[in-house]
Parts: sequence; C-alpha cells; structure tokens
Amino acid sequence: MEEHLHGTYNWLLITLSYVIAVMASYSALDLAGRISTSTGRERLLWLFCGALSMGIGIWSMHFVGMLAFSLPLRISYDSKMVIVSVLLAICVSFIALIVVGRNELKRKQLIIGGLLMAAGIVGMHYVGMAAISVDIHYKPVLVVLSVAIAATASLAALWLLLYFRKDQARHFALSKLISGMIMGAAIAGMHYTGMAAAEFRPSTRVELTVQNGIEPGILAVIIAASTLFMLGLTMLGVMINKRMSQKDMVIRENARWYRSLYENNEDGIVSIDTKGRILSFNPAMSRITGLQEKAYVGEPISRIGLDQVIARETMLAEKPSRRETIILHQNGDPLTLTVMQIPVRIDGKVAGYHIIAKDITEEKRIKESIQHLAYHDELTGLPNRRKFNSLIGDAIEQNRKQRAPFAVMVVDIDRFKMINDSLGHAYGDLFLQMVSERMQSSMKGHQAIIARMGGDEFTFLCFHEEVEREAALLAKQIIASIQVPYHLKDNDFYVTASVGIAIYPEHGTDADELLKNADTAMYEVKKRGKNDYEFYSEELDVFLREKIVLEDDLRKAIERNELHIHYQPQISTAHNRITGVEALVRWNHPTKGEIQPGVFIPIAEEAGIIFEIGSWVLREACSQMRKWHDAGGPLIPVSVNLSSQQFHHLNLPKFIRQILEETGLKPEHLNLEITESMMMDATVSTTILQELSEYGVRFSLDDFGTGYSSLGYLRQFPIHKLKIDRSFITDITMNKHDQAIVATIISMANHLQLDVIAEGIETQEQLDILMSNDCKEIQGYYFSRPLPAAEVQELLFAHAKTEQTS
Repeated sequence: MEEHLHGTYNWLLITLSYVIAVMASYSALDLAGRISTSTGRERLLWLFCGALSMGIGIWSMHFVGMLAFSLPLRISYDSKMVIVSVLLAICVSFIALIVVGRNELKRKQLIIGGLLMAAGIVGMHYVGMAAISVDIHYKPVLVVLSVAIAATASLAALWLLLYFRKDQARHFALSKLISGMIMGAAIAGMHYTGMAAAEFRPSTRVELTVQNGIEPGILAVIIAASTLFMLGLTMLGVMINKRMSQKDMVIRENARWYRSLYENNEDGIVSIDTKGRILSFNPAMSRITGLQEKAYVGEPISRIGLDQVIARETMLAEKPSRRETIILHQNGDPLTLTVMQIPVRIDGKVAGYHIIAKDITEEKRIKESIQHLAYHDELTGLPNRRKFNSLIGDAIEQNRKQRAPFAVMVVDIDRFKMINDSLGHAYGDLFLQMVSERMQSSMKGHQAIIARMGGDEFTFLCFHEEVEREAALLAKQIIASIQVPYHLKDNDFYVTASVGIAIYPEHGTDADELLKNADTAMYEVKKRGKNDYEFYSEELDVFLREKIVLEDDLRKAIERNELHIHYQPQISTAHNRITGVEALVRWNHPTKGEIQPGVFIPIAEEAGIIFEIGSWVLREACSQMRKWHDAGGPLIPVSVNLSSQQFHHLNLPKFIRQILEETGLKPEHLNLEITESMMMDATVSTTILQELSEYGVRFSLDDFGTGYSSLGYLRQFPIHKLKIDRSFITDITMNKHDQAIVATIISMANHLQLDVIAEGIETQEQLDILMSNDCKEIQGYYFSRPLPAAEVQELLFAHAKTEQTS
C-alpha cells in the first residue's frame, strides 16, 4: 500500500485566508453597485477592474489557504498552472459581475450564472491544486460535496450582489459586512472541503518542479502583496467613485428638480443671455404665447415682443424687476402679461436672465368687468346711479373752473309697471333694453350722457351754453321716440315718458339736490297727465312734500276708517231703471277733507298699497250689495275695479271666492272691471278669467278702445261687457270720428252678443247720440253722480217701489 503524506494547517494563515475571502466579498458587493449605476465606457472599465480585483481576491484566499497546509517535504508550484488558476478566478468574477449588472435578472438566468460561477471556482481550486508538486488522489464524495458547496455559495453570492447593488438595506454598511462574512465563509468552506478531499503522495515531480517552480515563501509574499494592493486599490477606487457619484447624484438631482420646476411651471419662463438672445423657454411659454421654442432659440428677445420690457438699463440691473406689458399671441390676440426679470449669477457674475411671464389676460378682463359692473347697469350697459353721481360731481367741478352749465334730466316710463306685471320680468327687461336703445339714439347731435338709475327711471346730463333750450329739445326727442309702439309677445304696446329737468346751479348745487328737484318736476308731469316734460320750480317742491305726507297718511287710512265707498248707478236706456252700480273708493282726510281718487290712487300704486286698498273696496262692496239684497232691494250686480296687482295675485280666484263666501253675495252679482293691459300675458289671464267665469263672476272690459289688441281679447277671453271710455264721449256731439268709433264699438258688441255700457254721460245730446246707436246702458253725471251708500239705498228702493206699482 502506497504511503500517504500527512500535512498540518497554520491557523493564522487559515484566518488570513478567511479575512481575504471576506474582503474580496465585501469589495465585490461594493463593485456590484458601481457597475449597475454606470454606463458606457465607465461601466466597461469598472467591469474589467472589478473582475480583476474580485478574481485575485478569490484566488488569493485559495492559495493562502493552500499555504496554510504544510506537508513533510519541500514542495513548489507550477507557474503555468498558477496563472491558469488566476485566470479562472478572474473569469468567475467577470461572469458574476456581468450577471448582476443586468437591469432585470430572472430565476433561470440566476441559476445558469450561479452554475457557471461554481464551475469556475471549482476549476480554479482544482487547477491550483494541480500546480502543487506532489501526487494527489481525491475522495469522490468530498469532491462532490465541494462542488455542491461551490454551487450554493455561487448562487448565494449572486443573490447578495444583486440585492446590495440597489443599496436597499436599512443599515447598509453593517449588512454588507455580514453578507461579506457569509460569502467568505462559503468560499472558504468550498476550499477546505476540496482540500479535505485530497490525499497527498510522494512524487518524483517534486525535484523537477522545484527547479522551475515558485518557492512557497516567495509565493506567500507575492500573494499577500498583490492581494493587499489590488483590494486596497479597489476599495480606494470605490470610495473615490462613490464620493464622485454622490456629488454627481446631487448635481443630477438638483438638475432634475430645476428642470422639473422649469418645465412644469405654470408661468412662462424665457432664458436669455446678457445680450438678449433667447437660450430656451419652457412649455408654459409655448402654451401661453403659441410660439415654439426651436424656432426662437438664438433669436433676440424682440422676436417675441418682450424687448420693451427687457430694456438695456434693466439688462444691466442685478436685482429682480417686475413689469406689466401686452404682447400678441401667435394667433394675433393680445395677451396681458406680468413679467419678472431674474438675473442668473455664475461665479458671482450675471451670465443671463430668466424672464418669468404670467398670463393675466383673463384676470385683468375679470377685474375690468367687475369695475365696469360697479359703475354700469348690468341690463342696459349704461352708467348706473354711482357712476352718474360721480359724473355730476365732475360736471360741477368743471363748472367751477370754467362756466359750463348743465341740466339734469329724470325720465320715467309711464305704464312700465303694467308691462312688467302682465308680461313678466323677462319681457320687462327686454322692454327696458329697447327703451335704452331709443334714448341713446335720441341723444345723437346732443352733448349729453345717459344713465339708468334703476327700474324704469333714466337720467341725463345735458351740456350746452343755452342749456334750457337744449334740454327742452332733447326732452321732446326722448318723448317722441318712447311713444312709438313696442312689439312684445305678438302685440304692440304704447307707453309714454314723463321728463323732469333741473338746471345747475339754479335748482341745486350738488348731485342729490339736482336729482331730487328733477324728480319733483317729473312727478308734476305725471300729475298733469304724463307724456310731457317740466322744469323744476319751487312750487313743485311744495307738491312733493305734500305727496310724501299723503303717502304716510294713506297707509293709515284703512285702520282709521277714513276710506269709504260711493256708488254710481248704471241705467238702462230702454226702461230708465238701475241695472247695477259701480263701487268707487273715496278718502275723507281728517284735515284736508275729501281727496279725489285721481290724487291718492297713483300714490297708492307707487307706494305698493293698492292691493290692500283694492281688497278692502272689494270686500266692502260685496258686503253692502248683499245687505241691499237681503233688505228687498233689486237683485242687481255691483261693479268693482281690479288693480293690476290684484289681477296678478297668485291666488286671485281663491281670494274672490273667499270674499263672496264671507259676504254671502252670489257670484253672478259681482262684476269685475279689468283693463286690456292686465291681459297681455294670455296664458295667465286665460286661466284666471276662465276659472272665475265658470264660478259665475262676470267681467267688464274697462276703457275699451284705448288699448292695443282689443279684438283679440274679445275673441280669446270670457268677457261679458264692454265699457266705452269717457274720452270717446266727451266730444261725441262735435267730433264725427268719436261718433264713428262709438257706433262701431256698439255694433260690434251687439254682433258678439256682448253687453255694452258708456260712461261719462253728462248731457242730453250725448245721450241722444248713444241711444240712436242702440247703446242700452249708460252711467254718468247726467243721471247721477257717485253717491254714498245711504243715498244709493234710497234710490234703489224708490226704483223698486216704482217697478212694483207699475
């Protein structure tokens, strides 16, 4: 049996081999991170240097481990085999670093890489063993075990390299050290398992190899020196690269932050050099201006219209500056920008500028719109009360500097409330816009300013040396333009204008006084019959004060029982008997005495208390007629005038039924007198009239012939009686046209089977003409003035007795 050589281990060298393995592993973990973050030539350089360092580290661990083993004879190593083993170690490291340097690593690729790496390590070990100048026989089981350890270690090493290249460990340095120790243990375990598998026997090769080989002592020095040098060089390179990479990373990070701020900023940014040439501009600038960056790089800033903002003296300034400017969009639309110029300093010197432009076009438009709305009427676009007061102040100031007389005119549209209540606010607004356009047309040729004060009230400032003559002329033109018919909702409507005029400084020295006095003059026009103009006088001021007092007294008149009703009989021309009575409200003022309806009814309408008064009249009239019926009087109806506010009340039919039920008067004994203006909104009017008509209430169309579409109303609505207006009766004896109109109305009513009554009969001649035209009912002073209830009662019962005896 051949003798085996038994060797011994130097534990110091074993420990050194393990330390080398750990250092090589730690170095490999660092290299993995550098390689994965590098690109191009830098990546290739790190790959080769890393493979060289890692390979020599693994090879050094292997040979130091072999040097730790001593045999009882002098041995040497074959230099060729040593070189081959070194190359295998470097190849193993190259394979490992290539594998972990991939962006993605699947399981299959990891296993193949691990097996190739294990084959290289096993090859390196056993080639290195073959370099020893002794005969070696191996134990198969331990060889297989060493191969298995090599494969496991390789897979673990690759996984750790892959993990640590991303620097994901919480305590990175400590984790990397522990991992290096594990990898070092696995590499050392494979080596010493392979050494245990070897059986050394004497060989004649020893003497031959000694002459051409490397002495163990020299080899130890070479290994130690090369290992320390390569690992030190590698660690130094990694450290330097790491610091440089960190700086680069900070620079890149800052660049990314800056670029993100630059590219994603909502404001436009243009970068220019000190000569005003465009270097770049961000996407927001392209979006705001419609310009494309590539077409303007290198061009002067004047190409995009900012040269007026970035003036030469501003270019030389080293502090930020802000201005507002207007440039043109690519499509030709004007853009309002706020522009801020910020200097860019490099090494303490201004190298260029960032021009930050914010688009405030819409913001400025909104501000201007708000400003405009603050001083202009939203509906018509005319100056409003605030603006008009300011204009009067400017006119007063101008008059102080140089004589510039002016007039203040107040224009109120007569019967606007009727249109607004009957057609609704939408048509009311449309009507006011039409009025505004007409008034502005009337101003042509005049030095005047118009404003809308609210509702249907307009005001004018009129300037002229002969201001009274000029104001009167303008007032006449306004009145003429306003009274032309307005076509609304398939009907023509006629309105008029009342104009009051005050002259500065005769009628006032400030805006409030001038407007108040012009308003007073306007109300005088309304009192006289409207559709005219009037200059202010002190006498008118007395009327205004009286009007204010009357309005206050009128609000208290109902609760003080100052209102009462007079009844005017309606007479049958054929039988000369009373066929009905009309209820007319009167006001007995405690100090002023009897006040005529023509005075207080307009005040009630303007003050908004006409509904309350009208409801009181309706209830009192129905109650009185029921009392007369119960007392044995003739079963005749009572006629009551409805105001526009009453007619357009939301629950008028319910309200009428409630009063009839409270008073006990039958519906057929109530005749409601309405005007044509109340029926302009056909949808609403038809519903109200139809519902009350079916209930039994009768309707008379008051002031027939003075409205707009009378024939249409007669066809469309359930009207029972026409009332011929007194304006046609007054001159009927002398005016052939009035006679023809009255005859036509009576004839038409008879053909339509409608009752007809004429009001305002004061003479026998008027009565004769009406009777000759077959008018069957009349009322007027010729027969009876409106009488108190007690007198009407006597008259009614007297007629009743006469009819009974006859």
